[in-house]
Amino acid sequence: MEIKEAQHLVDNWIKTTGVRYFNELTNTAMLMEEVGEVARIMARQYGEQSFKESDKEVNLADEMADVLFVLICLANQTGIDLTDALEKNMQKKNIRDADRHQNNEKLK
Repeated sequence: MEIKEAQHLVDNWIKTTGVRYFNELTNTAMLMEEVGEVARIMARQYGEQSFKESDKEVNLADEMADVLFVLICLANQTGIDLTDALEKNMQKKNIRDADRHQNNEKLK
């Protein structure tokens, strides 16, 4: 699926099943909540924290998809074409960071 298709899919779901978009501030708060859920899993699965009994049935892929869903909602609400935004962002990174990481002694 391409990003543009994902934006259309989410928009269609919101308008048919979700009734309407939550406002931008609510979706921003929801995005932070979802990112926090990903961080919680990462800290336990790859970091030094341990899972509680109630945390053992978590699904990292599903939580990442929740982050993506809400991010797409925000992009749709604010008129951002995520394909275009990502392409421009990669161009910026390619110019700005052309040698930066290769010359970083910490990465060697």
